[in-house]
Amino acid sequence: MAVNLARQLLNEGHAILALDDLSRGKRELLAEFDKHPRFTFQHIDCADSDAMASAVDDVGAQIDHVWHLAANSDIPAGLADPRIDRDRTFQTTFAVLEVMRRYAIPELHFASSSAIYGDLGDREIHEDIGPLLPISNYGAMKLASEAQIRAAVEAFLPRADIFRFPNVIGVPATHGVIVDFVRKLKATPDRLEVLGDGTQQKAYLHVDDLVNAMLHVSRLPGRHKVFNIGPKDVGVSVRKIAELVRDRVSPNANIVFGEGNRGWIGDVPRFRYSTQRLTDTGWAPKLSSIEAVSRAIDQIASEELRNWSRP
Repeated sequence: MAVNLARQLLNEGHAILALDDLSRGKRELLAEFDKHPRFTFQHIDCADSDAMASAVDDVGAQIDHVWHLAANSDIPAGLADPRIDRDRTFQTTFAVLEVMRRYAIPELHFASSSAIYGDLGDREIHEDIGPLLPISNYGAMKLASEAQIRAAVEAFLPRADIFRFPNVIGVPATHGVIVDFVRKLKATPDRLEVLGDGTQQKAYLHVDDLVNAMLHVSRLPGRHKVFNIGPKDVGVSVRKIAELVRDRVSPNANIVFGEGNRGWIGDVPRFRYSTQRLTDTGWAPKLSSIEAVSRAIDQIASEELRNWSRP
């Protein structure tokens, strides 16, 4: 997501200072920007406010927007060690707000998640629903981040946008169900093991649509805005994704499903996501969930299989 957003912001004429610890990314994904005169990268711990302040010290007064995308996106890893989400998901937010206050940076655009809602079953999830009861450490720390941002708006921050989105797919990709399935089939071309029984069904949003939506929201008026971002449909099942990946990568593979409708503790098996608030502003995604999944499978498989010879 960060690479796609940076590319679009540069195309619009902005200068970018990118900060990341690369714990969930690769430096080579930024190679296309290395010689760009308006792009600078610093490898730092974004949970360390002093390190961030040092990184922006020379240009702090010139920064007018912060796009805060840093977080731990590996939900099972956060389950195994809750400190991961505390440090990379919440503490990064706390540090970003400290630096924004120090340099009087006026606007924050924050990547939140549908994980803040928890498991609401068949209830349609809209932005004002409650109570919010996340069932993963990741969702809990995203919710804590949103609360900290709201308090900052009350105290000192002129503006904050909150983007809550479901599963984001596309390239570059370092993790996620499609990457996982492709890599499993590379390792065992005759067999694809799936966590859970495959009935899990969720909305999927292509990263190109997500970037477009975030930029759209950033241009809307308002001091504290919260938007669900996603397609209008009910999503795609894990079974369908497994079948599509199998057909693209290793058509003769046998798909083996697990038990239960949760892939891991903290996984929300199904949800209905309302994006009416956003569509009322005039935005709509170009791709449905199934179209986004199909495009992402082709993109990710092309990258992952570039130098792979099927046994």
